[in-house]
Amino acid sequence: MHTVLNVALGDRSYPIYIGDGVLARADLVLPHIRGKQVLLVSNETVAPLYAETLRTSLLSAGLTVAEVVLPDGEQYKDWQHLNQIFDALLQARFSRKATLIALGGGVIGDMTGFAAACYQRGVDFIQVPTTLLSQVDSSVGGKTGINHPLGKNMIGAFQQPRVVLADTGVLKSLPQRELSAGLAEVIKYGLIRDLDFLCWLEAHMEGLMARDSSLLAEAIERSCQNKADVVAADEFEQNDIRALLNLGHTFGHAIETGMGYGEWLHGEAVGAGMLLAADLSCREGWLTPADVARVKALLLRAGLPVAAPAGMTPAIFMQHMAVDKKNVDGRLRLVLLKQLGEAIVTDQASPAHLQATLVAACEGVVG
Repeated sequence: MHTVLNVALGDRSYPIYIGDGVLARADLVLPHIRGKQVLLVSNETVAPLYAETLRTSLLSAGLTVAEVVLPDGEQYKDWQHLNQIFDALLQARFSRKATLIALGGGVIGDMTGFAAACYQRGVDFIQVPTTLLSQVDSSVGGKTGINHPLGKNMIGAFQQPRVVLADTGVLKSLPQRELSAGLAEVIKYGLIRDLDFLCWLEAHMEGLMARDSSLLAEAIERSCQNKADVVAADEFEQNDIRALLNLGHTFGHAIETGMGYGEWLHGEAVGAGMLLAADLSCREGWLTPADVARVKALLLRAGLPVAAPAGMTPAIFMQHMAVDKKNVDGRLRLVLLKQLGEAIVTDQASPAHLQATLVAACEGVVG
């Protein structure tokens, strides 16, 4: 049994299949592969677990399958390791009708999609996300790219996948820390646009942390539906609708860049960043202290950090927040909360309030 959602983008629309065992379902993939050549891109952690299952299903369908296995970690999301994908494509003499399949978490999905956008000026790719975070966020919507030492995700392209296979069965092998990181992005949807979902998460967080399969499937479905609706309304982030998905990300990316990629998982940094956004929203007069405490309590129940890591300072935050894709003409633009379930993008936050939030975060006293 599986659920099918649709990302409605006209002739670039594509389905998301959610269910236990969809990873091995070649029949779900084949209609979206236009040639015979497939490059499977994975990492050293995921490939030993799932690559053979996927490879076997593709080979049985008569496809030619090559494979590249990259190191595992955010610190490898760079030009050097991106080139390994291009090396594999060129060495196998893959044509413009080749299809790249990303088997892994957000790093693998972002890099594979970016490689697909660049190779021969654009080839197809398919997302097979294996972490909760990638299933509910990064595999849907077509944002791809790599990191730069001065800024996260500053180099990339929009490249929509042809299909997404979100296999809930693979979450059984997911480390607990990775599960918590994924829940940060799940919580985000409740905070920015779906108050009913936020209440549902508050009622079921212990079950999600215990990996109840039916609860995880529902959380993935509701998250993907929220993401699909936002992407359909603003695919290329032109009118600030899609930018709302970046709640907590400006603060979180500053943590990731400032501490060094890979020190904190992306979802961990976003979790802390969302609490900072809630704190600043309270200082701006939109949220109440009780609202901020509610956000903090849910993040803690999800096993997420609620303070900046040791070594971060307000100056380090500001240095890296100045390099953010949402900024326009040198003005810092932040995603904040007018109320729980309603986010906005603003460049009008008080500098004094922002400084107070950053100080509180670095002292570990937010919320």
